[in-house]
Amino acid sequence: MPSFPPPGAVTVCEINRDLVVAEALSDDRAKDAYGDALGMVFSPIPFQPDTLPPIREPPAAEQPESTENEPTASVTSTISEFFKRMIFPPLNPNLLQEFDIQKISWNPHKHCLAFVSGKNQVIVHDFEDSDAKEPFILTSDQQINVKAVEWRPNSGKMIAVACKGGICLWSASYPGDVPFMKAGVTPYSFSAFPRGSGGRWILVDVLRDSSAEQVTVLCWKPDGRYLASASCNSPSFMIWDLSQGLGTPIRRGLSNISLLRWSTSGDYLLAAKFDGTFHFWETNTWTSEPWSSSNGYVSGANWDPEGRVALVSFSNSTTLGSIHFSSKPPSLDAHLLPVELPEISSLIVSRGIEKLAWDASGERLALSFKDGNEMYRGLVAVYDVRRSPLVSVSLVGFIRGPGEGAKPLAFAFHNKFKQGPLLSVCWSSGWCCTYPLILRSH
Repeated sequence: MPSFPPPGAVTVCEINRDLVVAEALSDDRAKDAYGDALGMVFSPIPFQPDTLPPIREPPAAEQPESTENEPTASVTSTISEFFKRMIFPPLNPNLLQEFDIQKISWNPHKHCLAFVSGKNQVIVHDFEDSDAKEPFILTSDQQINVKAVEWRPNSGKMIAVACKGGICLWSASYPGDVPFMKAGVTPYSFSAFPRGSGGRWILVDVLRDSSAEQVTVLCWKPDGRYLASASCNSPSFMIWDLSQGLGTPIRRGLSNISLLRWSTSGDYLLAAKFDGTFHFWETNTWTSEPWSSSNGYVSGANWDPEGRVALVSFSNSTTLGSIHFSSKPPSLDAHLLPVELPEISSLIVSRGIEKLAWDASGERLALSFKDGNEMYRGLVAVYDVRRSPLVSVSLVGFIRGPGEGAKPLAFAFHNKFKQGPLLSVCWSSGWCCTYPLILRSH
């Protein structure tokens, strides 16, 4: 039987398909449950959820533009904007809230967690730093309206933050190891405000394109060389080459971008749009294959460890789709197979999947769902995953967060945690909790 946390309890961890619970958040309870096995405890991190902005915003095209000192340019801009809105209809302001935006991210090589903790800020907590009793807070006058955050692979400690008008790149600084800062980015005007000790963070660059749109999506290529980004107000996505500081726009179709996911091998990039279409791009010659769904738009997506299977969820369905690539890259030949989640529709009575995360070992899947029965509302479902070779899942149980009526705002797996899947969830009650999922490997 799947594990169900009783009302009022909080989940601590999983041990071989049994989800352990406690009466309240407690490091002592976590130490008893898994501390000896892992050699460490992942303490919950408090933040202020009330400072998080609602994601219900109109597209930037609807905001009035300043006409000061540029009367001629404003007329041109108005005409251009008129035709833009005719071709690209304004985004339904309620839609973005339902998409799986990357608001939490684990460093690929360290036990270091970053998540969006307020309208203009990001919290960074290093679980390996015994001197840092409290997390760092990254904030800057250039970092406005933060939407997403993701660590750069193979770079030590560098974080990309999606915000209004561009992407802020932060890097950790230690005595004798100061990161290179781009000319024009000065430490006195952009800085991190640490709440603990040991090192500091420096804003080393701000990537901007000519559109100055709100950036809502980030995704690094697994080798860390390229960064893909997009705005919910644009049908194009950008590929940034950080070695040159240049971005190249790529576009296919008229609808705006809602989601980007680079495959674990780096050979493919999944780009989903608000109109329900999505494209698989092969990243050698940048050609693509279009797909469309009859079950709404793609609300979440992840890749398997080999980068040959993409698992996607749809807004109007409780069935996942597993898209299998049948040939080696750069081939785009693929076929879609359903992955049934019978409990979501029959037991929980949900309208669809809201967010999903698949751990790097391919053995655990976490997902949140829309609405549902009162008993299950706000829980995160955890599934055991088999790939032999087709994807199949079985329900392990549910994770309940701290606080009455707590709901998951964002969640992500640590992709390189050696002892097994490690899931972190930001809850609406103002806690970011980490759950070790200790299991016997298949």
